[in-house]
Amino acid sequence: MPHFSYRRKSPAARRNRDPILAVLREHLPPRARVLELASGSGEHAAHFTQAMPGWQWQPSDTDSKALASIAAWRGHEQQQGRGANLLAPVELDVTAGWPEKCRGAAFDAMVAINLIHIAPWNVTAALMRRAGEHLAGNGALFLYGPYRRGGRHTAASNEAFDRDLQARNPAWGIRDLESVEAEAAANGLALEAVVAMPANNVSVVFRRAGQVRYSW
Repeated sequence: MPHFSYRRKSPAARRNRDPILAVLREHLPPRARVLELASGSGEHAAHFTQAMPGWQWQPSDTDSKALASIAAWRGHEQQQGRGANLLAPVELDVTAGWPEKCRGAAFDAMVAINLIHIAPWNVTAALMRRAGEHLAGNGALFLYGPYRRGGRHTAASNEAFDRDLQARNPAWGIRDLESVEAEAAANGLALEAVVAMPANNVSVVFRRAGQVRYSW
């Protein structure tokens, strides 16, 4: 079991975990098999599974230090008598071959928090393809982060953040929600909800076309 010192702690994750949980509770059933992409520190996974014991949560990441942090959070939860529904993390890259544990699986939900703006556009395209392949019949794809609407930033702070992202990597950047929606539609997913969140972020929920209940 990884030493608890491997646990990373993110102030942003602590701030946004409860607002995100509220949206997930609204759009996911009380019992669900969930795949989280780019789980980062693992704090969200630990918090959500503690709050919702009926969610079987599969965390994943591509970074070895993140995977160690997730495993350490899982170990901490187990030591506290919790976390039976928090699975061991797997190394997973949406643009590459998936691990055997996830291959061929049908998930009730896929979750990606703060992923697509800190990744090249091909990651968004691959995420939508994977959602189309791996979501169950009424499955949902949940995304969280900042977006542009109608080609415009929704806040000056987001515009400054976008400049910073592109300075770090020209392939990164805040995406147009309409472009993300089009990519989802090409893979059989329809926009179900756009929920305003703190700090000029939004939660975006997609579901298989024909299964959507609109709520924005």
